Amino acid sequence: MSKLFESITLGSLTLENRIVIAPMCQYSAEHGKATSWHHAHLGQLSFSGAGLLILEATAVEAVGRISPQDLGLWNDETEEALASLVTSLRDNSDMPLGIQLGHAGRKASCYAPWEGGNQISAKLGGWQTVAPSAVGFAESDAAPEAMSLERIEQFKKAFVESAKRANKLGFDLIELHGAHGYLLHQFLSPLSNKRTDQYGGSLENRVRLLLEIYQEVRKVFSNDKPIGVRISASDWVEGGWDIEQSIELAKALEKLGCAYIHVSSGGLSTQQKIPVGPNYQVPFAESIKKAVNIPVIAVGLITEAEQAEAIIGTGQADMIALARGILYDPRWPWHAAAKLGAKVSAPKQYWRSEPHSVKGLFNAK
Repeated sequence: MSKLFESITLGSLTLENRIVIAPMCQYSAEHGKATSWHHAHLGQLSFSGAGLLILEATAVEAVGRISPQDLGLWNDETEEALASLVTSLRDNSDMPLGIQLGHAGRKASCYAPWEGGNQISAKLGGWQTVAPSAVGFAESDAAPEAMSLERIEQFKKAFVESAKRANKLGFDLIELHGAHGYLLHQFLSPLSNKRTDQYGGSLENRVRLLLEIYQEVRKVFSNDKPIGVRISASDWVEGGWDIEQSIELAKALEKLGCAYIHVSSGGLSTQQKIPVGPNYQVPFAESIKKAVNIPVIAVGLITEAEQAEAIIGTGQADMIALARGILYDPRWPWHAAAKLGAKVSAPKQYWRSEPHSVKGLFNAK
C-alpha cells in the first residue's frame, strides 16, 4: 500500500491523501479581487486528485500585497469575488480548500515577476511599505516604515478580520504565511528585525507576533477547522533565522494547538546561498518532525512519485506539497497513483480517460 495515498487528519479535517497543492502567487487579481484566471487556474487543480488545495498568499490589507495584482481579502469587494470563486470550485469538486493569509511587509509594492519583480517607486504607483525595522530588502528599495506598536495592533486586527471573512466563505483551513521573507518572517529573523521592544531581540520576542496572531485567528475561525503555519526554516545566511530557531517556533505553535507546520526556506535576504536540488528542503522538515508531534509538510523540488513516496514512507515528513511541479503537470496525483498502484479521485466526467493499463485507478464516489 502506498503511504503517499493514505489519508491523514489535520484537526478534524481528513484528507484523502498526503499530497498538498501549495499556495502559488498568480499576480492576476484586480484591486485584490479574484478574476476569471483564478476560476480557470484553481478549477483545473481542483480536478487533480490532491488531498488539499491551498489558495495563493492572500493579503490581509492592501499595503500587504506583493504586487498590485495580488489576491486580497480585506473588504467586502474582495470577499465577494472570493465567494464567487469558492462557489465555482465547490460546484465541481469536493477537494478541501484552504487559504493562505499573509502580508508582504518590506517586500510589497513590487512588479509581477514577468515585469522584473523590482519594487515600484511611489512616482509609478507604488506605496509605502512597512516592516519590523526600517531595513530594506534590496539596496535599491525605498526604506520601509518601522511599525509602531499601534501599527502592529492594526496589523493583528487585519489578520483577524480576514480570518473572519475566510470563515464566512467556508474555507476548510487557514494557513498563516510566516515564510519567504514576508512580514511575519521579517519579525522572526534577526537580519530584518532590529527592534528593541517586546517584538525584537531575543527569540522569545521575535516569535511573539506570529504566536499572537495565531491565537487571535484561532479565536475567530471555527473550532473544528485547522490552522497551520508556513515557515522558512532557514534564511540560508549566517546569523539569520535557522533550523534551531524554527524547531523552537514549531514547539511553541504545537503547544497552542497548531494543526501542522509547512516547511519551506529562504526568501528573506538577497545574500542567501541555497544549494538547490531534489529534496533540498526536506531535511528541514525531517528535523522539525523529530521535534514535534503535529503533521509536517515538506516541499522543494519534489517532482517524482517514487521520491514523494520515499519522503512519506521513511518518515521524513507527513505530507508533501507541490507548486511548480503541479503547474507543469496538473494531473500529477493521477500519474503518481498509477505508478504507485494506488487509487485517486477524479471527476466522473473524466473516468473514461483511465488508461487500460491502470484500470481501477479512479475512486468512484
